[in-house]
Amino acid sequence: MNEICEIEMEGHLIDSLTLTKILDKIMDMGGEFEIKTFRVGKKKHDPSYARISVSGEDGTHLERILLELHALGARTIETEDAKVETAPKDRVVPRGFYSTTNHLTYVRHSGTWLEIEDIQMDCMIVIDGERALCKPIGSIEKGDRVVVGTTGVRVVPPERPREKSLFEFMATEVSSERPGSEIVHRLAREIIKTKRSGGKIAVVGGPAIIHTSAAGSLAKLIREGYVDVLLAGNALAVHDIERQLFGTSLGMDPHGNLTSGGHRNHISAISEIIASGSIAKAVEEGKLGGGIMYECIKKDVPFVLAGSIRDDGPLPDVITDTVAAQKAMFDALRGVDMVLMMSTMLHSIATGNLLPSRVKTICVDINPSAVTKLMDRGTAQAIGLVTDIGMFLPRLAEEIERLVEESDRNA
Repeated sequence: MNEICEIEMEGHLIDSLTLTKILDKIMDMGGEFEIKTFRVGKKKHDPSYARISVSGEDGTHLERILLELHALGARTIETEDAKVETAPKDRVVPRGFYSTTNHLTYVRHSGTWLEIEDIQMDCMIVIDGERALCKPIGSIEKGDRVVVGTTGVRVVPPERPREKSLFEFMATEVSSERPGSEIVHRLAREIIKTKRSGGKIAVVGGPAIIHTSAAGSLAKLIREGYVDVLLAGNALAVHDIERQLFGTSLGMDPHGNLTSGGHRNHISAISEIIASGSIAKAVEEGKLGGGIMYECIKKDVPFVLAGSIRDDGPLPDVITDTVAAQKAMFDALRGVDMVLMMSTMLHSIATGNLLPSRVKTICVDINPSAVTKLMDRGTAQAIGLVTDIGMFLPRLAEEIERLVEESDRNA
């Protein structure tokens, strides 16, 4: 016997393709639907509204469908508060717990809709007094009141921007545009606009930035105030420091030629920083006089270096406890409005998992799978550019400088 439930949704349902995604999902999962009400917004900024009857083969089948539709922004027509159950142990969640998306989410508690604080994907919602908190499983404590099921939970996915912007231009697709194209110009404008409106920009970087001789461009962006947070691993910092101390990265000179005995240089760079005690101490001593990490220290730009099993050393600034590193990354990303991910698949995906979907996210990598994997793992708000970072980053820095100079002349 079929089970039936009515859902509703509101927003820019047509141009954001929300309605299409909802109907496709119902059919793909073997369900059926009937559109009961559909009101189309008459003006550009007017929202549309739809009420749809959804049916499944049985209660379990319908619940699976509704769970998928919920993540797309549909909500069941009800006035009940969210259901909660108590966590039986630390890091143990009740069966049937609600698993969050990274979209703006509300939960109904005592008749009031509460916005979930610090939303990120694959976490739990915990009711704490009159607050609704987003907690990863590692932070769940015995006695926490954890939301179960989808009743009383409302998700608001991001919609296609109504204004002309890079994100409208890219339409969340992976592009293989050359770095000299219109996209670099648009990205430069978005960065300038974000900073001038008081926004924060984070950079997630991999060692290819150093190997391709693009480090000077990133250092310049940090020095000129366009980077507020740097997230990376041991490798980017080590090879940045190696380039400053010995003129090589992974033993190769800036032209890509192996140097005699150069394979030892990255170990020597680590040793020099350990001898000083930290990167900041090495700058203070005059041992380190330039580069990405130098500019972070001089400009007081916070950075998080998250370690991995592959690291040499590592540097004393590297966080080797992965749980602690994840928390440090999450804390560093609070209040960030834009994230630029460059040439680091693992750190990009890790960062994407921590970001709310409202954050403008750009992923640049020469490997197409790095970009598509980021999106496939839930960072649907990201746009991707497949290109060589050694060409892209200098071109971006030049375009930002050109636009600022042009703006100053016209002021």
